[in-house]
Amino acid sequence: MKKSFALMLVVFVVVVLFAGCGEAANALRVGMECAYAPFNWSQPTDANGAVPINRSSDYAYGYDVMMAKYLADKLGYKLEIHMMDWDSLPIAVQSGTIDCAIAGQSITENRKMTVDFTTPYYYASIVCLVKADSKFAAAAGISDLSGAVGTSQLNTVWYDVCLPQVKGATILPALDSLPAMLAALVSGKFDLVVTDMPAAMAATAVYPELKLLDFTNSPDNFLVSEEEINIGISLRKGNTDLLNKFNGALAELSVADFERMMNDAIKVQPLSVE
Repeated sequence: MKKSFALMLVVFVVVVLFAGCGEAANALRVGMECAYAPFNWSQPTDANGAVPINRSSDYAYGYDVMMAKYLADKLGYKLEIHMMDWDSLPIAVQSGTIDCAIAGQSITENRKMTVDFTTPYYYASIVCLVKADSKFAAAAGISDLSGAVGTSQLNTVWYDVCLPQVKGATILPALDSLPAMLAALVSGKFDLVVTDMPAAMAATAVYPELKLLDFTNSPDNFLVSEEEINIGISLRKGNTDLLNKFNGALAELSVADFERMMNDAIKVQPLSVE
């Protein structure tokens, strides 16, 4: 009896351990800033379906979280949200610390040198934000922004590619987050911020003193490639199994679905100046 009990105990422990390993392996670890509304943000409660942030008492929500939930549910994963600095995301993907980054990243050739990308899960045009009472508020194209003092977010197409196209502008050092950019703009430290349409829409919904400038239908617009406005999910190079699963799930969504989800995120985003 004692030997039988001991054997049963060993079997039980082994089963529990394997079960635990199975759960860990079945987790989808997704990295994002949790500070880039409406793509992603942090909040104190699980309102609207927000997801707990790993090793934090806060929750994450936004368009990226909606997409992460969709993929996890579709593919049978348990979702884990990991909050990270923007610059840490590619390193975390490469090292395997996270399985992917769903963080509003443009699919650029430079980034594709170190990570793989899914097909786009959003298409974001590039726009500007200025104060509504600014002399630049009536700008009809980027030429009208000459003389402005501008900035954008560190290591983005907006800062590296777009801002230098504004001839005569003074470009100050990039900032590390959207809230920091808005704080500087609202306080008058800058005349101009370059960002994408969803972030600008979210900002103007909260701060009526800001104006969104969209030069999409003007010949005097930013020159960018398709890859620079296509937003994708980054994964470790060679992780073709997960890449194919993601692409298969994304193929079941339309551009209209993307827009509907983004509009839902904008409606509930808690964007605030730091």
